[in-house]
Amino acid sequence: MTRRIAGFTADTFRSMRIRNFRIFFSGQLVSQVGNWMTLVAQTLLVFKITNSGVAVGILAAFQFAPVLLFGAWAGLVADRSDKRRLLLTVQSIAMGQSLLLAGLAFMGNPPVVAIYGAALIGGFVLAFENPTRRSLVVEMVPMGDVQNAVSLNSAVMTGSRVVGPALAGALIATVGFGWVFVLDAVSYVAVLGSLTLVRTRDLRTAPVISRARGQVREGLRYVRSVPELWIPLAMTALVGTFAFNFQVVMPLFVDRTLGESPTMFTVLFSVVSVGSFVGALVTARRRIVDIHHVVFSSVAFGLALVVLALAPSLVWALPIGLGVGVGSIAFITSSTAMLQVRSDPTMRGRVLALQAIVFFGSTPIGGPILGWICDATTPRVGVAVGGLSALAAAGWGAAAYRRTEDEATDRTDLQAA
Repeated sequence: MTRRIAGFTADTFRSMRIRNFRIFFSGQLVSQVGNWMTLVAQTLLVFKITNSGVAVGILAAFQFAPVLLFGAWAGLVADRSDKRRLLLTVQSIAMGQSLLLAGLAFMGNPPVVAIYGAALIGGFVLAFENPTRRSLVVEMVPMGDVQNAVSLNSAVMTGSRVVGPALAGALIATVGFGWVFVLDAVSYVAVLGSLTLVRTRDLRTAPVISRARGQVREGLRYVRSVPELWIPLAMTALVGTFAFNFQVVMPLFVDRTLGESPTMFTVLFSVVSVGSFVGALVTARRRIVDIHHVVFSSVAFGLALVVLALAPSLVWALPIGLGVGVGSIAFITSSTAMLQVRSDPTMRGRVLALQAIVFFGSTPIGGPILGWICDATTPRVGVAVGGLSALAAAGWGAAAYRRTEDEATDRTDLQAA
């Protein structure tokens, strides 16, 4: 039994034997807790000031609009740059953004437009940080461990969602919003320190592409030519628009539908994150991923959201939230692993930037829409719309991949004839 546990642990955490990844992992673990504290505190601060679902949706639009507008260019910058140095720059800017939010929160009743402005800065940071960080993760480990490293990196993100929102809720209730943002700023010391300690000579560095015209269009054409890339991206666009807007729908669902205080949203969010963390560790053991994993996980995520929409109380919503977390992380890690493994190294930054565009960049579209749906009907409808979108994405993805396989078979038969 002891050997079995040791074997499971060694297989699940095999990327941790790589020094660079281990150091980077540790820094991200601390920093991402602070990042989720800020995301949650921003949402609750705007909701406290406005009591409006639309206002919360507009906040989400400001947080992620730069990814939609500039994400493709940011991915090209990642392909052209020393990724470690670029991350040091953008994470330093993120620290400054957290200090700006702290100053606004300590005002007591800051203007909402100022919070939107600070959120916009965070959106620009995310546009550059996301493809650069995920490309760097691939360079830290051997190709055979990429799926494991992707899942463990996702475990950091989801594990931080367990601690971050709960800690944010406790701090908001005791010392106020300002100190949440201050602690987030301090947490960036960990990630900046870890990036400084990374040994560049140990990286499996992808070629840095030279400047040339048409490189963004070249990335788009490349993705469109590979079904294993464009099908997960299209599915992510639909799921990201309507199903992953947790920060918009869940505070309204907890407050207006379940009749709990808005800060109890952090409890439900943390439970969803526990499910995500477990799901990330399970997927970390998988060595091969394909379209079927992406489709199946989208079905599981959609069904869990539909069941959550029917929950009569928070007592019922909490265990269902575990299933939502498992389904959500299974979908995002499966699609991300496909993009990272199937992409040409010289295209990887641009491919991952496209994923960030369709995932984060869809929030400015879906956030206000879902906020309006929740205000016009009930938050249950908003949650259900997310679930139905994930089910629709799964059906379309399965059909699209089957069609590409049939076309490939027909071409093979014609060549043989």
